[in-house]
Amino acid sequence: MYRYFASQGSYSIALAFLALDWLIRIVLGIRVVMRRGTVGFTLAWLGVILFLPLLGAFVYLLLGERRLGTRRAKRITELHKPYLDWLEGLSADFPCDDSRLSRGAVMIRRLARGNSGIPALPGNTLELIDDANRFFDRLIADIDAAQSSVHLEFYIWEPGGRTDDVVAALLRAAGRKVTCRVLVDDVGSSDFASHPSWEQLRAGGVKVVPMLEVGFIRTFFARVDLRNHRKIAVIDGSIGYTGSQNMADPALFMKDAELGEWIDAMVRITGPAVEALQVTLLADWEFETYEGIDSAADSFDLKRNQPSGDAIVQVVPSGPGLLQATIQELILTAIYSSERELVLTTPYFIPDDAMVKALKSAATRGVEVTLVVPRKSDGHIVKLAGEAYFEELLEAGVKIARFEGGLLHTKAITVDGEVAMFGSVNLDMRSFYLNFEVSVFVYADYFAKEVGQLQSRYLESSTYLELAKWRERSIARKLAQNLAQLLSPLL
Repeated sequence: MYRYFASQGSYSIALAFLALDWLIRIVLGIRVVMRRGTVGFTLAWLGVILFLPLLGAFVYLLLGERRLGTRRAKRITELHKPYLDWLEGLSADFPCDDSRLSRGAVMIRRLARGNSGIPALPGNTLELIDDANRFFDRLIADIDAAQSSVHLEFYIWEPGGRTDDVVAALLRAAGRKVTCRVLVDDVGSSDFASHPSWEQLRAGGVKVVPMLEVGFIRTFFARVDLRNHRKIAVIDGSIGYTGSQNMADPALFMKDAELGEWIDAMVRITGPAVEALQVTLLADWEFETYEGIDSAADSFDLKRNQPSGDAIVQVVPSGPGLLQATIQELILTAIYSSERELVLTTPYFIPDDAMVKALKSAATRGVEVTLVVPRKSDGHIVKLAGEAYFEELLEAGVKIARFEGGLLHTKAITVDGEVAMFGSVNLDMRSFYLNFEVSVFVYADYFAKEVGQLQSRYLESSTYLELAKWRERSIARKLAQNLAQLLSPLL
């Protein structure tokens, strides 16, 4: 009799557990559908939730939504109006003359302004820096010449090599009573936080702050893989840097991975657009520190820089809390506006259907479309997912070149030799939807041509894929690529 009731009790528990499991799946499934994400995103998460009992629900709650957490989300909202008000003042002081721009450039500029309120600012001078040592030399020289402030914001801060030279320059600047702030991503710079140079900087008077800190408790209230992927440096409020270079010496960074040196590029900017970079950095600093935007602004050297050149520059930050998909829409507009030549350089390529259609459309209407990606990658599944799209792109006439000289990490797009997009954004859904990123859209023939020449040098060290040969890859490789592609909305 005891065994009978015991078995009946076990049966009831199992039935209740099964009912709870299906209730969770149905509720989360409805939530995913009602979010009205892309079809690929929705189907991928429905598959995870419905076919992985309980584990799928846990993974979705951990990684499926762009949850900054209540406190952080509120702070983003609080900072939004002051940020836009500041930019509106910039626009009034430095109006952009569309008569100097091509039709495609006007389309991009207007979309960026309409979606985000960010103006295009004339009167800038830009210097493209395509060598890591030259970037470190220029940055250190500017820090050593700083008179009032040095602000650095990087996703990865990896101690050692040239990074130590930057640390020494910061300590020298702080010793001269220059206000120095360093903002780093908590995950990307985790090694830095436990390195002696972290405390050395703080002891020397440099303010060092981790952004988007992670922890066990926080995982229940906020998504832990929303990262600050920006790379920004501003000195004295008058010199700005941005691009793809992390604060890491490529001669040392990830040497054990056998990927070769990371290949990056940065741009040095003087002129009105530097203030837009500085305001972006200030907003990130205030988002994390609550220092007080008015008091922080006084020490951030927010000032109207006089025109120093003739380049029109539009600084476009993107990320959680900002208008969703703005940067993706801008890239799609750039692709559709191209008339002659389109070159895209990215280390990570995981497009959605909209981007694939745009690239195929451009190639089909006669635009010479070239995609440059590294042959080796630090993300094997990401690499496979990107490769799954290669065959249909090649069939449409898109040229695909794989860089052989290291891990090509530069993120750049040139359109018809007239417009250049440059910054931290990869051509993948993570950059479009999850990461805090920053891009500059430059409407200047000379700079677009310089970036185009840089891309041409990358192509000299690349191998073009041939459609017939690519079709001959093994069945196992095709299967791995197609399986990885199913995960692409989640990567």
